[in-house]
Amino acid sequence: MASRRISSLLSRSISSSSSSSSLHLSKGKRGFNGRTIAKYSTASAVEDPITPSVKVNYNQLLINGQFVDSVSGKTFPTLDPRSGEVIANVAEGDARDVDIAVSAARKAFDEGPWPKMTAYERSKIILRFADLVEKHAEEVAALETWDNGKTYEQSLKIEVPMFVRLFRYYGGWADKIHGLTVPADGPYHVQTLHEPIGVAGQIIPWNFPLLMFAWKVGPALACGNTIVLKTAEQTPLSALLVAKLFHEAGLPEGVLNIVSGYGPTAGAALASHMEVDKLAFTGSTETGKVVLELAAKSNLKPVTLELGGKSPFIVCEDADVDKAVEMAHFALFFNQGQCCCAGSRTFVHEKVYDEFLEKARNRAANRVVGDPFLGGIEQGPQVDGEQFKKILKYIKYGIEGGATLEAGGERFGSKGYYVQPTVFSNVKDDMKIAQEEIFGPVQTILKYKDMDEVIRRANASRYGLAAGVFTQNINTANRLTRSLRVGSVWINCFDIFDAAVPFGGYKMSGHGREKGIYSLSNYLQVKAVVTPLENPAWL
Repeated sequence: MASRRISSLLSRSISSSSSSSSLHLSKGKRGFNGRTIAKYSTASAVEDPITPSVKVNYNQLLINGQFVDSVSGKTFPTLDPRSGEVIANVAEGDARDVDIAVSAARKAFDEGPWPKMTAYERSKIILRFADLVEKHAEEVAALETWDNGKTYEQSLKIEVPMFVRLFRYYGGWADKIHGLTVPADGPYHVQTLHEPIGVAGQIIPWNFPLLMFAWKVGPALACGNTIVLKTAEQTPLSALLVAKLFHEAGLPEGVLNIVSGYGPTAGAALASHMEVDKLAFTGSTETGKVVLELAAKSNLKPVTLELGGKSPFIVCEDADVDKAVEMAHFALFFNQGQCCCAGSRTFVHEKVYDEFLEKARNRAANRVVGDPFLGGIEQGPQVDGEQFKKILKYIKYGIEGGATLEAGGERFGSKGYYVQPTVFSNVKDDMKIAQEEIFGPVQTILKYKDMDEVIRRANASRYGLAAGVFTQNINTANRLTRSLRVGSVWINCFDIFDAAVPFGGYKMSGHGREKGIYSLSNYLQVKAVVTPLENPAWL
């Protein structure tokens, strides 16, 4: 159901795009193979951003249930990616603020009511919070779009409902976490206790601020832990708003603390803090290595990592090409291409390659780009200037490396961080654009001959987060499912993120799983309790 909603929102026909779009095709220029590369005219919607109706009411740190300034008094600007203009100045936390937040979380865990209240009472607070977010859905969605650049339609109709669903899911788990009774080889009663791990440090990324908040906070609170969460400096606003709603729902002081700030200061302080019992991080593989090292060098705290990806999307020779083109387009361009599991290596069988390429090129050329607050928009701006420049750099790498530019390739408009939907063909495995994570609206299309070849090439990556397979043959699907070294395989679909479905990677895409029952083990300790039995009636 979730996939149908997402696909319907992001899949626009060419005719509907031309009627309500802020993107228009011009004649363009010639590519290296003689094809015309689609060019785009600047839209007024991009040049004159719509003023959101939402206001920024919370821009301080949230520590021990109170909004406070940072110890240093410093702030940093969070920018509107549509224009580069300042939305608000946000308190900049550093090691001193992290220390205060961890102390609050430690006291709330050791002395406060949260881990000591019944699991049912914790469940009721989590469920009340979900109801409050649902009630404030438009405000939450508008703030998310304003700070991040994703379309308002995506925020309101996909991400806020998924956020609410995740917390209802974990609210339901809170009173169903229990240990086991274990038979022993002797007169002993043996039981296991599943105990909360303590203070959880959590660091979330900028591409899905709300959903990553839910993936981290939901299971930690359901298990009875307390939290210090560091938001991404690019997108600090929505977490502060929903955390305020959590306290309105009855969350005790000190249970959830939010520190905004930069990775080398606030993030490093949290990762290396001796009083943090557990760390969870979502972000780049390079930063994940640093986080893991800091955790190991401090108190050897356990770490869950959800890192980068370069996911293959495999179109088999029996695929319905029209459907495969649309799904591959969605797999790559969703969320402006800023998705760790994006289908960023599109492998197409040689028998359908030419047809697929032509249709994929046309689909990208007619993607609707513009102000994310406008209805009918499919793609907003990239999150910030740094990401914008990185994507344009990789497009240059693709051109210089010998790939054929089929569509896009430049910025969109003259204001903000918009990038034209871009497609490359004749991509080789050793090219930078085929090996490294671009994290933007750049589709790379590669040709393959047979199953053995595509399995070998798909697995020839340091990443192993996800994969997509498009085929009508169940035997082909089964073989690929078991051959691909990735944490998720989507067959004839993509980006299915139901609350109960686990998500995580192989290899350098991280370790541990988010969501579902598997995520609970990240925030629990297992204790064995053994008691002698005298003259037991049975064993």
